[in-house]
Amino acid sequence: MLLAEIQHKIQNARQLDFGQIFNESIELFKKVWLQGLVTILLTFALSIPFIILVMIPLFALGIIGESNPSMVDDIAPLMLLVVAFAYLILSVGVVIIAVGLKAAYFRIMFQHDMNLLVKDDYFYFLKRPYLGKTISLALAYLGITILAALLCFFPVIYVIVPMNLLIVLYAFNPDLTVSNLIKVSFELGNRKWFLTFGLIFIAGLLAEIIGMLMCFIGIFVTASFVSVPLYFIYKHVVGFDKPEIKEIEEFSKI
Repeated sequence: MLLAEIQHKIQNARQLDFGQIFNESIELFKKVWLQGLVTILLTFALSIPFIILVMIPLFALGIIGESNPSMVDDIAPLMLLVVAFAYLILSVGVVIIAVGLKAAYFRIMFQHDMNLLVKDDYFYFLKRPYLGKTISLALAYLGITILAALLCFFPVIYVIVPMNLLIVLYAFNPDLTVSNLIKVSFELGNRKWFLTFGLIFIAGLLAEIIGMLMCFIGIFVTASFVSVPLYFIYKHVVGFDKPEIKEIEEFSKI
């Protein structure tokens, strides 16, 4: 879909009903809860190498400290620099994985919502031709979030909405540039900020309560519910054209 067409639909979007979207989200989540669980588990599994990368210098410092305590003071500044760099790599790596898998989860939602008989491709955005754009988008996502955090508390609350919408916009418009995706995510976020924030908050609260009632481990099952209302906001505001539906169906069969 062209940028101008998306912007036109956002500017002329009708009033959305909170209750309708929430009910639709529950019904769709019944179909995709397993795929959401797989997405979360894959995110954790693929993040393990980055976590190990952070732990290696910490273990090395501990071993050096036990064998030669006098060296700790000498190498501590260098090790702190190494650990900080490792944490940076960890943050970037985890965000790239999370953005790629979450964007794929939105496509999977679409396939189940439209009852398309196609396979679930969790790595759609973590392989060519979209891996490069996923990395760029993840870096922009991380940069905007960090900048908002540095500007204190309220900017973080504000960017929660457009940053969440950014991924669903990417999922269905992967050919748009990163700058255009960020632009329309803020346009859609400004247009539907209170509705989106309310749905994210209520869905997150409900997912947490039900997950805790399921002996805490159930949070892994319910956590992906937070993403489902975002799909319906996109569906009701921007929507899908018939050529897009056919294209997604054909690519998913490959």
